[in-house]
Amino acid sequence: MKKVALLGDSIRLFGYGKVVPKLLKRKAEVFQPKENCKFAKNLMRMIFDFKEDLKDCDVIHFNCGLWDVADLLGDGKLFSTDEEYLENVLRIAAALKRITPHVIFATTTPVHPEYPFNKNSDIDRFNALVVPKLTALDVKINDLNALVAEDIEGNICDDKIHLTELGARRCADQVVRMIENEWV
Repeated sequence: MKKVALLGDSIRLFGYGKVVPKLLKRKAEVFQPKENCKFAKNLMRMIFDFKEDLKDCDVIHFNCGLWDVADLLGDGKLFSTDEEYLENVLRIAAALKRITPHVIFATTTPVHPEYPFNKNSDIDRFNALVVPKLTALDVKINDLNALVAEDIEGNICDDKIHLTELGARRCADQVVRMIENEWV
């Protein structure tokens, strides 16, 4: 049986992370923290905390960004600068690549345009910064941003940031396809 890890923020925790283990039930043991990995630097810390759980993973799928790109204090400044986000995600990817060559990064999902703490233009900029650098490291890209953006109303729930049940299922299906492609 394969071993898979899912690391990420609440899009994973309350979204696709609830569905993926069911879809991979007879194919893989799925590890994921019970906690929200939140922003990139926190995810880095969690890699340290869960190093034993990550050992021997065949595939590691991770996401982060919604916290990093948030204007949490309403002062017009994002939680992480572009440079901090890029550096932290690249460090995460390098650490995960030391565990397995099969690492997948999920792009940061969009929010409903009315969500007050994130702007899709900032999310798009962060994704555009990190994707080419990760691709150069042979990290596979799971474009959950494009998937969720296809149907914001159907994929994003009333809180304007998290996934609906349908959105979680759509994302989980794509996550599983990406993971299974790494087994070939």
